[in-house]
Amino acid sequence: MAFSADELRVLRRALAIALQPAPLQDEDVQDCLRLVESVDEAVREAGRLRAFLLADLARYREALPGSLSGYLELLRDALAAGYDPGADDLAALRALRRNPAAAELLARCQGLAERSVRARLARVVQATAPAADRAPRARLLALPGGRAAADEPRPTPPAPAERPVPKPSEVFPPRRRPVPPPPPEERAAG
Repeated sequence: MAFSADELRVLRRALAIALQPAPLQDEDVQDCLRLVESVDEAVREAGRLRAFLLADLARYREALPGSLSGYLELLRDALAAGYDPGADDLAALRALRRNPAAAELLARCQGLAERSVRARLARVVQATAPAADRAPRARLLALPGGRAAADEPRPTPPAPAERPVPKPSEVFPPRRRPVPPPPPEERAAG
């Protein structure tokens, strides 16, 4: 991102005001607002350009191997702009690794992809780590009755009442014996 001479003047003035607060004139406020609008527009334009380049890269990747030189050039440009190669890029480069330029780019992309995965994993681990591991604990302030209360004798809690241990026959009642079936002659007569 490049600033014009006027934008740099406004930025320098805004930084000076931020370091040494002073009342602002209306002209300074308007200049700062215009600078903010310019920066926002530049950020939006950079996002549009990035989306265009990534879509172009995907089109070239789909047209491989016929678009090898264009794909490798676009991928180099995207990597220079901070693009993290995806699984599709790595697969395409693996298929083209017989080409020396593709093999060199594959090695570079594998290193970048591994670094990106490690960084995401570190963020996940840090986000899921207990609070004690993330930041040092704040010192606890003394509250009234803190140490003095610790020196006082504490009343002993009453011992729990002991219950007698139940007998097995109380816990497990005796099994009832099955009633024998009636004799065969009673079944037929009935």
